[in-house]
Amino acid sequence: MLKLIVLDCDGVMFDSRKANIAYYNDLLAAFGFPEMRDDELEFVHMQSVTNSVKHIFRHYPQQDINEVFRRRKTLTYAPYLQHMKIEPDLVDFLKSAQTRYRLAISTNRTTTMGPLLEQYQLGSYFAKVVTASDVQNPKPAPDALREILSFFDCRASETIYIGDSIVDRQHTKACGVPLIAFKNKHLDAEYYVDSFAEVLQLEPFREELE
Repeated sequence: MLKLIVLDCDGVMFDSRKANIAYYNDLLAAFGFPEMRDDELEFVHMQSVTNSVKHIFRHYPQQDINEVFRRRKTLTYAPYLQHMKIEPDLVDFLKSAQTRYRLAISTNRTTTMGPLLEQYQLGSYFAKVVTASDVQNPKPAPDALREILSFFDCRASETIYIGDSIVDRQHTKACGVPLIAFKNKHLDAEYYVDSFAEVLQLEPFREELE
């Protein structure tokens, strides 16, 4: 029986591409470097901030990466929250789902996750939020999802994950948790949806009601 729904943040709960573009391009500009390329945008959309910073500065070996990380810590994310676009039916989904399931988040965001949940008043829906800074190894490693399963004392067969990227596929596969691909029909997944309104109509949720 399904007991637990785990969500990714970027690309699922929020369209965060504009925010990521602005944030990382501002960081590059602070050191006099040009904006990210399209392939770099795809990378930072999926990866942790540590991996993302290393990736976008890899072409600039003359730049002290430790100095970049020090600057990043002084760069507050608050101005970039305005660029985050919440999925229009997310709140309705959470209100409905919380009556029957436990809800959690596994994300490669770090310190920005808390302010994001607070600004959109979403924190009360989630009993557990695990970010890249909460585990030794961020996604695609299984650490965060394993911590969530342990917290709820749930088996993989009692859990489902909503994600949008290959990182999420690798993350769930390592734990044996089925994946709902959100707005990505090219992803290897057990189920596919284009909106949160479709999630509770999927077979695992219908079976739970029978």
